[in-house]
Amino acid sequence: MNFIPYGRQNITEEDIDAVVNVLKSDYLTQGPKVPEFENAIKEHCNVEYVLAMNSATSALHVACLALDVGKGDIVWTTPITFVASANCALYCGATVDFVDIDPRTYNLSIQSLEHKLKAAKEQGKLPKVVIPVHLCGQPCDMERIYQLSKNYGFSVIEDASHAIGGKYKNQPIGNCQYSDITIFSFHPVKIITTAEGGVATTKSEELAQKMELLRSHGITRDSDLMTHEPDGPWYYQQVDLGYNYRMTEMQAALGVSQIKRLSSITKSRHEIANRYNEKLARLAVIVPFQIQESYSGLHLYVIRLKLDKIKPTHLEVFKALRAANIGVNLHYIPVHLQPYYREHFGFKLGDFPQAEQYYREAISLPLYPDLSQEQQDYVVETLKDILAYD
Repeated sequence: MNFIPYGRQNITEEDIDAVVNVLKSDYLTQGPKVPEFENAIKEHCNVEYVLAMNSATSALHVACLALDVGKGDIVWTTPITFVASANCALYCGATVDFVDIDPRTYNLSIQSLEHKLKAAKEQGKLPKVVIPVHLCGQPCDMERIYQLSKNYGFSVIEDASHAIGGKYKNQPIGNCQYSDITIFSFHPVKIITTAEGGVATTKSEELAQKMELLRSHGITRDSDLMTHEPDGPWYYQQVDLGYNYRMTEMQAALGVSQIKRLSSITKSRHEIANRYNEKLARLAVIVPFQIQESYSGLHLYVIRLKLDKIKPTHLEVFKALRAANIGVNLHYIPVHLQPYYREHFGFKLGDFPQAEQYYREAISLPLYPDLSQEQQDYVVETLKDILAYD
């Protein structure tokens, strides 16, 4: 069997033509495709404002800045995420803390969040922003998080990097009903791709205006935002310290083409996941738990090994799958255990036990629309043989 990655992009001739057409056009940056892509996201999410950027990391950074995160502030997120979900706050000079995960959904635990908020209020150390992460594409309990945000006075950034195409309470993730800002990622292994890229969505005109400035050097050509009347039609002003976080026309063109297939791509992922659920039912693994009131984007299919029921260790299972040309991965190493976070913030093993237990058991199996049934059967049978090893 040829190598089977855990995820891969799905690129069609239509996608290729869309990018080539941009290369033949007059605009490689700052043309019509970026707003076209933003409008497509806006329509899909039923949200007022969309800002496309060169990565979800950039979008997270700009989102924190738009919410005035800075020195002396505290931002909370989950330890089971990619480091960007936490790093974005550090870029702003804030400090970071974590909330342990729910052992079933692997998302930020509402019970842990509520407990930690009560303690933080007594200590005068409440977070300015909480960043829940929709791990694997399954949304967090956003309604409850929103209620807590009103009770304790923090803002909410949804890190929905895994979740475009998903729904929460039958509404599209990204509509910001229960958050200030939502972030999507379009990295190649995500549900749809712009090669690299991300967007921020929001219902707030003020936040949208701030993020628009910050993604482009803090520069504006809007006379209403200037300190005086323009000197001429060439004139612009830098009114804030921003960054070069803009999305290119080529990225946006690929996104415009890809989003047309979003529903079918998500449907394919669910079909593959359902087939995994059936075939893995009798093995010593825990298959992903899906909340009934949500529809996951299903970026990842994560199993947890029942280590007390098998002889091989977590590492041995992982290595054996890789040796069989199955490109499994582990999403994620708990952020608080990364050397940078240990050294600078004093986090240690034992701080977030559910996240650490998840890390000792989790493996991401291959999941992408082009995964064939033959390949999937090979993954399942190989895993079955490894787990049965005595």
